[in-house]
Amino acid sequence: MKLLFILFLICFNSLAQEGKIIENKITHFSLQEELDIIDFIVIETVFNKTKPIFLFCQGSLPVPLIIDFEKGSPFIYGGGISNFDVEKIKEHYHLVVISMPETPLRVKRSNLNNQYAYVTDSADENSYKESFLKADYLENYVNRANAVLNFLLKQSWVEKTKLVVAGHSQGARVATKLVVDNINVTHLGLFGFNPFGRIEQMIRQERKDAEIGKKTWEEAEEGIAYWEQLWSDANNEDSVKSNPNLIAWKSFSQPQVNDLLKIDIPTYICYGTKDIIADHCDLLPILYTSAQKDNLTLTRKYGLQHNFFELNEEGRADYNKGHWIEVMNDFVKWTLEK
Repeated sequence: MKLLFILFLICFNSLAQEGKIIENKITHFSLQEELDIIDFIVIETVFNKTKPIFLFCQGSLPVPLIIDFEKGSPFIYGGGISNFDVEKIKEHYHLVVISMPETPLRVKRSNLNNQYAYVTDSADENSYKESFLKADYLENYVNRANAVLNFLLKQSWVEKTKLVVAGHSQGARVATKLVVDNINVTHLGLFGFNPFGRIEQMIRQERKDAEIGKKTWEEAEEGIAYWEQLWSDANNEDSVKSNPNLIAWKSFSQPQVNDLLKIDIPTYICYGTKDIIADHCDLLPILYTSAQKDNLTLTRKYGLQHNFFELNEEGRADYNKGHWIEVMNDFVKWTLEK
């Protein structure tokens, strides 16, 4: 048994060192960390040029990095980098994305829900693996990212003097905590970021719905009571044991203003003005000035929502009018100037 375990580790070490080319577009690496297998991809197939790392931390939900549709080539979603001008980023960086925990690297479309998240029963939108729910907390994402960065910084094809970390939505919260924890990071980018956490956002949404007449104030008060009870449950050990979905609510509802103010490296925050999640980013310049810090660049994208799409007449995202390329290229340019 011990011999089999040693052979297992040797096989994983070999895969981690050499990687596996997929679709002649990306290289898949895998790390064995205690009981966790960490899959990640680098958007390269030939490592003949030394460049810094650009780590992109994806948002929430167990969306696989690669999706196999019934027809055509596999879709390399890569945590959202499919929306970027990848070639522009690759001119300067090795672009890296880490898989979600307890989520296969590659999944058939039939095993995903309508949000392309991996589920155990395609007929049940919320049938997430219990192991994923138990692994879906901030510290775990940070630990996994640190393991990947530690591996990458030992590679001969990685430039060590610069390291960019960027994140969107939940990934922005991961990126923030990662930078506090990892002294090697030199540039931080946060997109669709709420510095005050999920529960705050949900309560604020209830109030805003009442203000614009979408709900009555009585309905909003019921909604606020619901979120207050959920927060109470998330802080109750017995409730969490019976409902592991509460783990993420507690973890990702913690304010991160203090974390931000601990960071001294250049920090770039960008959000769409139609994104309620990021409303409070407008307060950050005041907080930075009060803390006598000048390392913040705040950029607003007018009229865009959480994923930087324009809105149609019904107020919904117009998926034919996306602006991620512009948003990310602006950030890449900024990293080269700072």
